[in-house]
Amino acid sequence: MRRRTGTDGSLLASLPWTLAALAFSVLPHIQFLPFWVTAIFLSCSGWRWMVERKRWRLPPAWFRIVLAMVCFIGVLVSYESVSGVGPGSALLAVMAALKLLETRQRRDQFVLLFISIFLIMASLLREQFLWSLPYLIAGVLFTMTAWLRMSDARKVPIGISVRTGARLVMYAAPLMIAMWIFFPRIATPFWAVPIDSSASSGLSDRMSPGDISSLSQSNAVAFRVKFRDTMPPPHKRYWRGLVLNRFNGRTWTGSEPTFSRDRRKDIEFEGDPVDYQVTLEPTRQQWIFALDIPYDADLDRTFMDSGHQLARMQPVDQRIVYNATSYPDFRMSNNLNEFWRNRFTDLPADTNQRTTRLAREMRDEAGSNETFINNVLRMFNREEFYYTLEPPLLGGNPVDEFLFNTRRGFCEHFASSFAVMMRAAGIPSRIVLGYQGGEVNPMGEYLTVRQADAHAWTEVWLRGRGWYRVDPTAAVAPERIEMGRYGAMLDGIGESWGLTAPSQWAYQVEMAWDAMNAKWNEWILAYGPENQHRFMRWLGMDEPDWRQMMLTLIAISVALITNVSLHLKLRYRPPRKDEAARLYRKFISASGVELHEGESPLAYSSRLGVEKADISVAATNITCLYLDARYGPPDPAGIPELRIAVSGFPGGR
Repeated sequence: MRRRTGTDGSLLASLPWTLAALAFSVLPHIQFLPFWVTAIFLSCSGWRWMVERKRWRLPPAWFRIVLAMVCFIGVLVSYESVSGVGPGSALLAVMAALKLLETRQRRDQFVLLFISIFLIMASLLREQFLWSLPYLIAGVLFTMTAWLRMSDARKVPIGISVRTGARLVMYAAPLMIAMWIFFPRIATPFWAVPIDSSASSGLSDRMSPGDISSLSQSNAVAFRVKFRDTMPPPHKRYWRGLVLNRFNGRTWTGSEPTFSRDRRKDIEFEGDPVDYQVTLEPTRQQWIFALDIPYDADLDRTFMDSGHQLARMQPVDQRIVYNATSYPDFRMSNNLNEFWRNRFTDLPADTNQRTTRLAREMRDEAGSNETFINNVLRMFNREEFYYTLEPPLLGGNPVDEFLFNTRRGFCEHFASSFAVMMRAAGIPSRIVLGYQGGEVNPMGEYLTVRQADAHAWTEVWLRGRGWYRVDPTAAVAPERIEMGRYGAMLDGIGESWGLTAPSQWAYQVEMAWDAMNAKWNEWILAYGPENQHRFMRWLGMDEPDWRQMMLTLIAISVALITNVSLHLKLRYRPPRKDEAARLYRKFISASGVELHEGESPLAYSSRLGVEKADISVAATNITCLYLDARYGPPDPAGIPELRIAVSGFPGGR
């Protein structure tokens, strides 16, 4: 007998729910998946639906095997790997699509819904945005509803299935919250999940004219800062990142961060310290941003590099929160030996020669280094130099072309040309990359620093003063420094920068949304070991270790499971027995005469009067009381009277 390979239409009612649950779980992955993966998923879904409707045969096994191999190779070619969030999500989507082509029974749909749950959870591996929680709840509820629609053979209304699914999610929510709060947190994850490299953002470790332009036009958040006391004024909000000290004529580069034990000794801190908390977004880099100049940060495995910058031993692959202390007023490195002096004045001999000649002429005319620095800044301020985010392209001698031809650029153009002129005059100089300014959110009382605030400035070294900051951009566009890019945009100079100021209403909406995101990051995503220990101390556990945490979690889990079990037992317990019916059964037992099946109370009373005439009157009275109590109008005295009559019933002889 030939084996049947077609369908019988038995899944016609439940299959749409399964397909919808799968589509909902794939939705957040679509923007990251190759187009062909989405096309395979949609094609297989539509094909399977038509197979069920038209009673077509499912594709043969050899076709499914070939398609699976082709898809696997496609994922490998697209991602150059089969491990990580991107390849894993693509393989899950392909697996769901291919599983549809062999789905014949409801147990196959169970597997598909399991894949749906995995796809929903996989979306959290990339990022846990504020909208992730409602999506997670909606996705699980959708999948649970599809599960119930598939499992229930009766034609139950959709609303009942949705309510049942929501109730199951609510039963699981307390246990989920308890595990999230009390499960011991560790500083590093149990395993590392490779994230798509295209998702990285942040400053580069090198600088050529045009590098920061893409970041300057990005509104993505770099980090948020909450100050303990007074917020520094805008012109002191320089967020130090990495230092570049080598120049090949076109590109500035830095060195790999190295631990330097004595670098803090090079700094003379002046004035009052500024304490603040930073929530840093993932950068895939080692640099830790802090207000210039940093004194201390409580982040594990973080050190100060030789360039007086903070760095971490491993890249920042996830959002981190750290407390830091900085001194906006400082003096740095009064002593500079010959080796470092030569390194910070080194220039390639065959590039940007016009700039070199100009710098040496201006230095000779100035008579001192301080006067020369002021003259260069005055040149940027008084001559026709323009700040723009859309500068013209530069050739092989970018500093010469910028200073003598185009004269249009942004921070990196001015910082690079200024540093080259300093070196040409024999003054040690270096480039600092970081962020400048930030946007104050009045709703959350914190500072948001965006990629648009990426900035480059220069540090020069003078004998008796050490390293100190000189920002040539401030000489050209002081609004950029005093108000920040966003504030300047709202103040009206954005048009000259090629920017459009948003409406006040849109600005308020953006501030409110950003405040909610900041609280989500602070309360949920930043709930790491330190915040957990702080919360445990608030609960009365002074120095909790992992054993105490696990025992607490187990105790709370047992209590929650017991509570839910008791609730379910009470909710679905059998209905209480009717008191009138119980008393009537007691009367029948006492009479000694068996009640026939289907016999009514009145018929039983008449038969009882014939068989036992001596109890006929009492039996008739009890029967009437029972009928009144069971079926008559509500009467508070009905049950007590029936109870007295049954108690005084003599029974049969």
